[in-house]
Amino acid sequence: MNDLSIIALSLGAGVLLGLMFYGGLWLTVTKGLTAAYAPLWFMGSFWLRLALALGGFYLVAQGDWKNLLACFAGFMLGRIAVRLLTREPAHAA
Repeated sequence: MNDLSIIALSLGAGVLLGLMFYGGLWLTVTKGLTAAYAPLWFMGSFWLRLALALGGFYLVAQGDWKNLLACFAGFMLGRIAVRLLTREPAHAA
């Protein structure tokens, strides 16, 4: 595989990691506020999301800063996607 395809795959993996991380954060906040054991919910979600994101970055990077940068750019695109997908509908004035 050439460098461009590896970088494209790294970008795609970053998007998936971002969707997982920020989607999990959104789910945690919406469900955790009404949970019986909210601190356990928030801490468990934090550690799980952190471990999956850091592990994913480690696997995608493969010791190359270009892969890591592409993965991080995809991670930020995933953040934007979750923000757009989870925003509240605009109310008509």
